[in-house]
Amino acid sequence: MDRQQEFVLRTIEERDVRFVRLWFTDVVGTLKSVALAPAEVEGAFEEGLGFDGSSIEGLARIYESDMLLVPDPTTFQILPWRGEQEKTSRMFCDIRTSDRQPSAADPRNVLKRALAKAADLGFTCYTHPEAEFYLLESDEVGRDGEPVPVDRAGYFDHVPGGVAQDFRRTAVTMLESVGISVEFSHHEAGPGQNEIDLRYADALQTADNIMTFRTVVKEVALMSGTYATFMPKPFSEHPGSGMHTHFSLFEGDSNAFYEAGAQFQLSRTARQFMAGVLRHAPEFTAVTNQYVNSYKRLWGGGEAPSYLSWGHNNRSALIRIPLYKPEKGQAARLEYRGMDSAANPYLAYACILGAGLKGIEEGYDLPPAAEEDISALSSAERRVLGHDPLPSSLHDAIRAMEDSELVAEILGEQVFEHFLRNKREEWNEYRRKVTGWELERHLSVL
Repeated sequence: MDRQQEFVLRTIEERDVRFVRLWFTDVVGTLKSVALAPAEVEGAFEEGLGFDGSSIEGLARIYESDMLLVPDPTTFQILPWRGEQEKTSRMFCDIRTSDRQPSAADPRNVLKRALAKAADLGFTCYTHPEAEFYLLESDEVGRDGEPVPVDRAGYFDHVPGGVAQDFRRTAVTMLESVGISVEFSHHEAGPGQNEIDLRYADALQTADNIMTFRTVVKEVALMSGTYATFMPKPFSEHPGSGMHTHFSLFEGDSNAFYEAGAQFQLSRTARQFMAGVLRHAPEFTAVTNQYVNSYKRLWGGGEAPSYLSWGHNNRSALIRIPLYKPEKGQAARLEYRGMDSAANPYLAYACILGAGLKGIEEGYDLPPAAEEDISALSSAERRVLGHDPLPSSLHDAIRAMEDSELVAEILGEQVFEHFLRNKREEWNEYRRKVTGWELERHLSVL
């Protein structure tokens, strides 16, 4: 037994922890949980906890259903919202097959494989997410058929005594109590819309943090009598919720994306990484934007990027190079702006990283930077400039992903097929549904 496992067992005993929750996700990123008695934790470290993988979306077929949850002791945290009376903790788990091999269907393992490939090339990947969400009065719609936000404030608005302000303060405090550092938080552009930015960490820790973050936000909302949603576009006339993520690759202690004196201080490695992400973005858009509703955000206007482009401090571009500080080369990075807050972070980060590494390995050339507002250009102007569109619907994104050898390689055959099957079912269910918009527009005139 290693030191980290011993620390967990000692902490459970000293803090009188009554329940230990083992966390993992299914293929679309839904958090799954099983509560373990403290006396069973040591056995779970040594042998894993058996469960029926065929009952979890995308994990196993019925004839190979026996799987194991192996807790990662480095992710142990006590959950503050469970209170002091019956203390509850959590650990993320790796999923193993019955012979204790890493499961090819485990989303966390998909990201681990991508990070291992980066390590083989000499890189460590760091990420920094900016997660947006809406705070609503409840999970029901109002008289106008849309949700009811907790306020009518806008971008960076300070609302004295406001519900959202108190909510963010409580959420940030709770996040920091479970070891998740927050860079800043603020009200976003939509009514009731908020953003909390997590401090940079390695990509696996970031993905774990995002899963915890979503849970904390949901729990704090319930405690305050409100409801939080990560739905990409809950309002027709207000901005969607994205999860812009900053990426950087390090070689040891040096930022591989930085080159003093180069345009925007970007190294050849950074340019090739961006070229890879841009070339393959349509192929993995079904992963970074996995719901029918995701495309209402991508194509709904505002600052959501809809075309393949990059630019320096250009918020209409798919990849933005933030305003750099010449004296801080270690901060050189790119911001991928296409992903929404409902993505499975393990799969999404694996795809973006894998596409970027492909660009480095193959020496892709980066197209010229976009200096204009891409959304304001005509279709002909965008074609001339080479700004091809992202998929415009989940159906189009599925088709692009189906043809992608790279995404199949990154995700592995089992996750690739299960994910596509789940998305095809969603699309087929959606296209059979008669919407309120259709009834309103056509029922009385046709």
